[in-house]
Amino acid sequence: MSERASLFDKERMIAWLHYFADRTALDVETVKLMDVSIKNKNLIPAVESNRYVLAFADAARPTLFYDMWNAGLGECDVWLKEGLDPAGEAECRKVSSYIDRGIEGPTVLLIYNAQADSAYKIGLQNKRFSKGSVRYVAHEIRAVIMSMLEVRSHDTICIISGESIAVEAAMSAGEGTIIAVEYDESDRASMEENVSKFGLNNVAIVPDAREETLKKLPVPTTAFIVATENLEREMRALLERNPNIRFMIYTLELNILAKIPALFEKYQIRDMEALQISVSKLRRNGMFETKPVPWIISGTAGAADAEH
Repeated sequence: MSERASLFDKERMIAWLHYFADRTALDVETVKLMDVSIKNKNLIPAVESNRYVLAFADAARPTLFYDMWNAGLGECDVWLKEGLDPAGEAECRKVSSYIDRGIEGPTVLLIYNAQADSAYKIGLQNKRFSKGSVRYVAHEIRAVIMSMLEVRSHDTICIISGESIAVEAAMSAGEGTIIAVEYDESDRASMEENVSKFGLNNVAIVPDAREETLKKLPVPTTAFIVATENLEREMRALLERNPNIRFMIYTLELNILAKIPALFEKYQIRDMEALQISVSKLRRNGMFETKPVPWIISGTAGAADAEH
């Protein structure tokens, strides 16, 4: 996902910050600045978690207001001013009154969300995801997986057949890229619905994990793979892209689990760790419901002293 140069340099951003600080109750110590004229920036999650977001946009985001309204942010206040440099007065309206308005050129938005929740969210409830073809992992198990992934803001992560993991990783890697590999066409459609629903602009959805596909994308530092019979081929392609990549492999199948240590040895994946996650819930009838119990096997490729 290549990025073009932004029209808004640091001097302009600071000037706009002064402009709005002089005209509103903006708290400059807590405002979130986002240049969403650059493609892979996630505005909607930022607005959901920050009371004030100062966003710099252009024609690359024509449906920005509709997307915010569709995400349930219609009651947010927006001060809007077109142009690269601050001058004159900005109009203030609700997002809901802008939904039919496109963005045709450089535009600066100060967005105020009185209902912002800054709490870090991990392990989203499955009901929040698209009701498509995908069967999502239990959110408690996803919370453990996300903790193990240790996603940083600039990370590039390849996630194979892990739709809900890709969504949460994209939220955490707001300055990075998530490569979502979905072999099945209906699963790709569900992934696209989730990307739209959560307002994610840093997800590249691809139909396979072949070398010729991956070489067109940023180099991943970590791979999360829901293992199938394609596992070795996927590992080989990812190692070709990054010889020091970190693997996390998810499986419920004993026959696949049994093959992983040999694959790690063959491809010199060191520091192997294996974790089994079990979740049981007490239902209203007093009976326990046990979720599927996956294995997570992790390790890092490359020499022990390699930087990764």
